[in-house]
Amino acid sequence: MNRFIYILLVVLSILMLSCSHTSRRNKPRDLSEIIDSDTLVVATLYGPLSYFNYKESEMGYEYEFVKLLCKELKVGLKLHVAPNLTALLEMLEDYQVDLVAYRVPYTEENKEKVEFTKREYITNQVLVQCKSDTMVTDVLHLTGKQITVVPNSIYSKRIHFLNDEIGGGIDIIYSSDTSKVEDLIADVAHHRISYTFAEKDIARLNKTYFGNINHNLDVSFPQRAAWCVSKNSPELLSYINEWVENTSKSSKYTAIYSKYFEKSKYFESEGFKKIPSYNRISSYDDYFKTYSKIVGWDWRLLAAVAYKESKFNPNVTSWAGACGLMQIMPKTAISLGLTEEEFYDPEKNIRAAAQYLNKMKTLFPNITDEREKVKFVLASYNAGPGHIFDARALTVKHGKNPDVWDDVKDFLRLKSNPEYYNDEVCKYGYCRGNEPIYYVDVITAKYGEYILWAK
Repeated sequence: MNRFIYILLVVLSILMLSCSHTSRRNKPRDLSEIIDSDTLVVATLYGPLSYFNYKESEMGYEYEFVKLLCKELKVGLKLHVAPNLTALLEMLEDYQVDLVAYRVPYTEENKEKVEFTKREYITNQVLVQCKSDTMVTDVLHLTGKQITVVPNSIYSKRIHFLNDEIGGGIDIIYSSDTSKVEDLIADVAHHRISYTFAEKDIARLNKTYFGNINHNLDVSFPQRAAWCVSKNSPELLSYINEWVENTSKSSKYTAIYSKYFEKSKYFESEGFKKIPSYNRISSYDDYFKTYSKIVGWDWRLLAAVAYKESKFNPNVTSWAGACGLMQIMPKTAISLGLTEEEFYDPEKNIRAAAQYLNKMKTLFPNITDEREKVKFVLASYNAGPGHIFDARALTVKHGKNPDVWDDVKDFLRLKSNPEYYNDEVCKYGYCRGNEPIYYVDVITAKYGEYILWAK
C-alpha cells in the first residue's frame, strides 16, 4: 500500500511539473496575431553579422533586415538576444518569439523543430591570406603551410578533415582559447601569422577592415543556413518568403549589403591637407582651442581625435553613418542640438563632439587620474560607453583594477568572445574590442606628436 502511494505521488508530481511547464509556454502566433499586437517578437544572437551595439546605436546585418521587415509589416520590433543557438531555438519552440533572425544551420534535426524561411545563406569556409604574387590557389598546395585556427572550433574540425583529405602535411597551429576568428584575421592582415580559416561572410566583413586580405580559396563544401519560424506560423512563413524575394531585388537590400560587406570601415588619408604655417595642425585649430575648454582638454588632444576620425575632412560619412569632422552619429548629434543641416558644419561638429566627450567624462567619476580617464573617455567615444562598462565589470570580476586602462583593455579585447560578452555582468554584448584599444593608442600617440611642435 505504501508503495502504491509512493508511486501515485511520483506520478502526480510529474504531471504537475508538466502542467507547470505547459502553462509557462506562450501560445503560437501567426501573421494576423502579430499584426493585431502591433509587434513582431524576434530572437537573435550577438555577433558581427547579426546584432551588436556600436557608438550607442543598434546595428547588424540581420538586424537591419529585421527592421525592414517590421517596416513592411507596419509593426514595432521587440528584440530578444539569446546566449547561444540552443537557447535561440528553444525560444521559438516555446513560442516566446515569432521569428529567429539568425543564420540557423540547415540540419535534419533543426528541420524537425522549425520551418526555415527563404532568408537563406549558402556559405562555406575559406582560407584567409594576404594578397601577394604567391597566394595559395589550390587546397593541395596547403601541404607544408602553417595554418593557425581557434582550438575546438568549426575551423579546427575542418582543417583536420582537410588535412586527411589531401594526405597530410598541413602544419596546424592552435591559437589561445580566448582568440576568435576575427583576431586571427587581423593577425593575418598584420603579417603576424600566414593563414587562417574563416566563414566566407566573416572573411568578407573583415576585408572591409583589412583591405590587404584575400578569401577566394574555398576549403569546405557549401553549407546552408536561414532564418526560421515556428511550424505553427504558416502565414508568417509565406509572408517572409514573399518579402525576401521582393527585397532581394531592391535598392534597400543593396544599400545594407554594401554597408556591411563593401564599405571600408576606415578612412584613408584623403582629404587631409598639411598646413604649411608653423605651429598649425589644421584649418580648424581655432575651433579646437575654443571648444576644448568644454571638455577641459588640451586643444591638441581634441585635434588628435579629429585626425583619427576624419583626417580633418569635414564632409565624410562613415559606413555606420557617423558624420563630419569628429564623426558624430546622427542620433547623438541631434541629442546635442544639431540639425541635419548642421551635421557637417566644422565648428558645430567640433562643439558637439566636445560636449559629448564631456558627457563621457562624467561617466567615470571614480577615476581620479586624468591621464587614465582620458583613455576611458576616448574608448567610450569610439565604441560606446556600454562596452567600457562591461569591460570594467569583467575586470572587477577577475580581480583586477577597473580604474586602470591597462587592466580594463585586456577584458575589452575579450568582448569579441561569446564566453565573455555573454557573461552575466555584461549588458551590451559583442564588441570588436581591439578597435577602441587601437583607437586610444593612435590618438594618444598623435597627441604626443602634436605636443612637440604645435603651440
